[in-house]
Amino acid sequence: MDDRKRTPGPSRARNSKEPGWAEGLRQLYDSVVHEPLPDSFDDLLKKLDRAEHEND
Repeated sequence: MDDRKRTPGPSRARNSKEPGWAEGLRQLYDSVVHEPLPDSFDDLLKKLDRAEHEND
């Protein structure tokens, strides 16, 4: 996963060789990456971790 900070705004796309839609797609990806983990996923990960430690 790439956690580098990106320059916001459309000027980045104009100043580089990226297509104009690239910045919007990047912003969408970043917003999804920063969403909190759903409780059901968190519970599942905890169960998997407990099971792994019990088998050690």
